Amino acid sequence: MTDAVILITIIILTLVFLKYLMDTYNRLVMLNFNTDKAFANIDVVLMQRADEIPNLISIVNRHVDYEKSTLERLTQLRVSCKSAKNQEDKVAAHNGMTSLLGGMLAVAENYPELKASESFLALQLRVSKLEDIIGDRREFFNESINVYNIGIHQFPDLFLAKLLRYRQKSLLIVSDQEKQYNGI
Repeated sequence: MTDAVILITIIILTLVFLKYLMDTYNRLVMLNFNTDKAFANIDVVLMQRADEIPNLISIVNRHVDYEKSTLERLTQLRVSCKSAKNQEDKVAAHNGMTSLLGGMLAVAENYPELKASESFLALQLRVSKLEDIIGDRREFFNESINVYNIGIHQFPDLFLAKLLRYRQKSLLIVSDQEKQYNGI
């Protein structure tokens, strides 16, 4: 009788452990896919913003003696965004672009002839609208990343996350220049 009780107990504990593993695995997979979905939602708008960079650089170059290295770096980051193969590289490139773009638009405010340019004003309005959309989607993206990062670091789930080779993912940041430019 005791052998049967021990066997039943082992079977029940094994089933409970397997159920836990399945639930944890499914939750981690769901969190990972949610981060990919959130990035796909924001990536479209980020790429639209990247597509506006050459126009912005062209207009600023015509009106302002802005740092050539800053404009070159912005161009390089745009190319990095377009050619990035994975989400982490895209996020890093867009974070850099956000910082430089915010700083460039803030500096451009000091040039009256640039502010008076219709093409600059139209482009600034377009970029501003894109930034508003990015801000909304960035909140959802960062929340998805935060939940994912917490999920892969929670004990004891972190053991399964390590087996699955899940790594922490980066947030899309708001640069100090962007905060100042947008009055945040």
